[in-house]
Amino acid sequence: MNFKVNWDALGIATSVVCAIHCALLPLFLSSLPLFGVNIIENTAFEITMVAIAFSIGIYSLYHGWKRHHHSALPMLVFSVGFIFLILKLFFVEYEAWLLIPALVGIIAAHVINYRSCQVHNHAHADDCDH
Repeated sequence: MNFKVNWDALGIATSVVCAIHCALLPLFLSSLPLFGVNIIENTAFEITMVAIAFSIGIYSLYHGWKRHHHSALPMLVFSVGFIFLILKLFFVEYEAWLLIPALVGIIAAHVINYRSCQVHNHAHADDCDH
């Protein structure tokens, strides 16, 4: 039995989970201080989530670029979205304003990559070495 991971679907799913995390987690976690747990302002947790999102996103987009469409557009859109996500970590007072374009950019990049992979389905450029 051959199992194959759809990295674009995984990237879209993790972006949606990130959006849900950012929208609902503060509501849920606001009660945790009653139990002595403080994860809301945990910088290590946020950096870990950003690193996981970056790793999955880059791998997914690179795979689509290398194997299917050779278009830089998904990586460009992802980079812009990810810049907003990183800025969100530094400018906490503008978190909501930076999070929206970050998520839109990251999700849009995965959707563009997915659609490009479906349209081109292993198209090769002249410089393709596989």
